[in-house]
Amino acid sequence: MRAHSRHALRIALSLTVASTAGVALAAPSCGTDPVVLNSYFETGFPLPSKLAEEFTKQFPNVTFDIKEDQFANMMENSPRILSEANAPDLVRLPSLTDLVANDLLLNLDGYFTEFGWDKFPAGQLVQLRVEPGGRPRGTGSLYAMGLNYSMTGVFYNKELAAELGMTEPPKTVAELDALLAKAKEAGMQPIMQWNKGTAGLAFPLQNLMGAYGAPEPINDWIFQKDGATINTPENLKAAEHLDGWIKAGYFPSDANAIEYFQMMSRFIGGEGVFMFNGDWESGNLDTNAAGKFGFFIMPTAEEGGRHATMSAPLTFGISANAAHADCAAFFLNWVATNEEARKINVAVGGSNPGGPADLAIPAVTPGSVTEASLAAGQTLAQDNGAMDFIANATGAIFAAGWTPELQKMVGDQQTPAGLLEAVQEEYETQLSR
Repeated sequence: MRAHSRHALRIALSLTVASTAGVALAAPSCGTDPVVLNSYFETGFPLPSKLAEEFTKQFPNVTFDIKEDQFANMMENSPRILSEANAPDLVRLPSLTDLVANDLLLNLDGYFTEFGWDKFPAGQLVQLRVEPGGRPRGTGSLYAMGLNYSMTGVFYNKELAAELGMTEPPKTVAELDALLAKAKEAGMQPIMQWNKGTAGLAFPLQNLMGAYGAPEPINDWIFQKDGATINTPENLKAAEHLDGWIKAGYFPSDANAIEYFQMMSRFIGGEGVFMFNGDWESGNLDTNAAGKFGFFIMPTAEEGGRHATMSAPLTFGISANAAHADCAAFFLNWVATNEEARKINVAVGGSNPGGPADLAIPAVTPGSVTEASLAAGQTLAQDNGAMDFIANATGAIFAAGWTPELQKMVGDQQTPAGLLEAVQEEYETQLSR
């Protein structure tokens, strides 16, 4: 019997027994028999494995068979892997829409009720909801959960920034521009960024989009709302600004040859004043380069404006063919609610652990990068400026749209207007299939 059929049957039986007996039944668990959770994680990010280790300590009957892959490969291979007979119980999800459309993910609405996920802020789960048929996102049934809730911003080298006279994070894009120009003039690498494999310049681009316009139209496009477009006047300003940074030499000349982990190594090694990246690296920097780096939210176009940036769950789902769906769901609930799991989430992941609104965020070291990134997250929440990642609009838009077009822009073979036109055309082509 398929996992989602077993899950639906169990819920139906539970409701029947509860109604006749007048008692509440226990939420799903991993039981006491040996369980091996088949898991598909993203290479180079230790948080899921660290959480798995702690879970096994607390529940010794559960172990994890972990396979890892690069994000770009996961984007391409997830449909095939989820359709196999031995599909993962737990899987890092690069995108939801196509997987839901093809009935490859387990609907989690039953677990939402059984675990009491209504106690989570609704905004934590909105990106994980999908309507029947795979679109639009943002409403409908729940098909995934977040291991944490990350955001992107700007990391900076404290020593190099101080040499430029930076005493506090810039409050406007113009102030950031001035610092980049001073860094270039001083012979420093203004921005360390990768752009090979999966285009890292999508990070500064979307941050600039959030500075020039509201996040709602961008989320509409990512969620595949009818009539949505990425080719707007505000996004054109952002793309033109990014192109100006490229032409000014603010990115490495070999950006198209730099992989993500090469970028991290070079930045930690002192190359680059700024780096656009996510708070999932906060714990890494605090551990391996304590006191050397800081973090700030992308400044606004005008001082005092609304902050908007990429902020999304570290998305994990359960295969429709999962052999241990209940245990996988129990793990996802444990990550958000267990005190030790939440500590690991902040220390290793560097992000808000999410979960029920009344649970405190674990304490962090004063002056750490993690403290700064969590504070930036509070600013984003106050401004209600969270956007999903533009790479998540479809399962293939990152590989077939953003990456090649941004690489062309770095190579002076694409214009800002052409970039948005090409990506929108690719997006519409994918939605028409």
